[in-house]
Amino acid sequence: MIEWLRQPWPWYVAGPVIGLMVPVLLIIGNKSFGISSSLRHICAACLPSKAPFFNYEWKNEIWNLFLVGGILLGGIIAGQWLSSPDAVQINPKLAAELSSYGISNYNNLVPAELFTWPALLSAKGLILMAGGGFLVGFGTRYAGGCTSGHSIMGLSTLQLPSLVATCCFMAGGFIVANLILPLILKL
Repeated sequence: MIEWLRQPWPWYVAGPVIGLMVPVLLIIGNKSFGISSSLRHICAACLPSKAPFFNYEWKNEIWNLFLVGGILLGGIIAGQWLSSPDAVQINPKLAAELSSYGISNYNNLVPAELFTWPALLSAKGLILMAGGGFLVGFGTRYAGGCTSGHSIMGLSTLQLPSLVATCCFMAGGFIVANLILPLILKL
């Protein structure tokens, strides 16, 4: 049983399992699936403020904090006890492209050339982490939600703004992955 859990799940199993979260949340309590709002709930709970953005009844949304806590705990359990000892299999063309940027150690899902403390404290690391973090946060706030909220919940409830946001997320991802990231990795 454990060996079965250690293997990557195919998209046709993992996708529907994630997608089934939508009707479950709607049936259980008319709740929306999304992760980015949990940071707002944490700030509203921990930082008493007169700011209107944080001045709401956050206790009504505490279920979302349990959802995020469960995702975090599941990630820890999967990383510690269910991860496969085998190297991550990537397309040979991608491996060749990564090696042209000096990235060859990608066996643990994150390249050591990018995700070690010395690498994170370099100019490249600061651009990737701080710049990327800012852009993700800005985009999430500007779009009124994150990819999980719009692409999973919004599309399944046939909301046009979520379709627009998802198309913009995808276009932005393609542009960054194919045009901007190669420039940063060449630094």
